[in-house]
Amino acid sequence: MNTAQAGIGSRQLGIILLTLILAGIHISILFPDTLFILNGLGYLGLLAAYFLPIPMLQTRRNLVRWALMGYTLITILAWVAIGDKSWPAGTLGYFTKLLEVLLIVFLWVDRR
Repeated sequence: MNTAQAGIGSRQLGIILLTLILAGIHISILFPDTLFILNGLGYLGLLAAYFLPIPMLQTRRNLVRWALMGYTLITILAWVAIGDKSWPAGTLGYFTKLLEVLLIVFLWVDRR
């Protein structure tokens, strides 16, 4: 089965990959810091809500998309408020913010 039949195009693949990378970074960084683990699990939960064929969520896909965009924006704002912005120690933070901005762009473009 190709990706067109499954309803997964390049935008959706980008959303999936970016979200999985962000979740992995947040779950593994400063392990076992609960806040980072919960942030990564939040990304995974919203990704599942966005793509899994759950009838209640499929009818509210636009709401889930906005929730994932908002969640990502809150993560960025939290980093701005309390994150490590030193150079080069905080390099991963800057890289993660780039990925988060890209995720928001992909989600914005994916509206249907």
